Amino acid sequence: MTFEQFAMARLPSLLRFAVVLTGDRELAQDIVQEVLARAQARWRRISQTEDLETYVRRMVLTEYLSWRRFWAVRRLRPRTVQGGLWERLAGLGRKQRAVLVLRHYEELDDERIADLLGSSRAAVRGHASRALKTLRLEPELAHCIPAEEKS
Repeated sequence: MTFEQFAMARLPSLLRFAVVLTGDRELAQDIVQEVLARAQARWRRISQTEDLETYVRRMVLTEYLSWRRFWAVRRLRPRTVQGGLWERLAGLGRKQRAVLVLRHYEELDDERIADLLGSSRAAVRGHASRALKTLRLEPELAHCIPAEEKS
């Protein structure tokens, strides 16, 4: 598969993922554009990986977690989706938000999330637990919280 074929096929999915991570469509576009530019430059090596999409999604996640330009100045404000949940998600730390997005949007288990973040499963559970406490989820959403986090 060429880089152009991959980018055309996966761009909408990568943008959705980045929007959910950032809560900001413009920032998501910046992150995906930066990642795709780096991926294109390294495509000969990247194209040899077993799961191209997972590899590039990990690049998006890493770029989001390490993104610093204007971070302190620019407050996340959802532009494409309205609602109190977006506002509460914007108040989370980057790793906490990433864990919730990977767990509930990408439907990954803690082991896979830990692998993507380069941390332990216990750290993932800790980030999720603190994030959910911060969000103070409504009782009807409690079924989304794993049993070990309800205590």
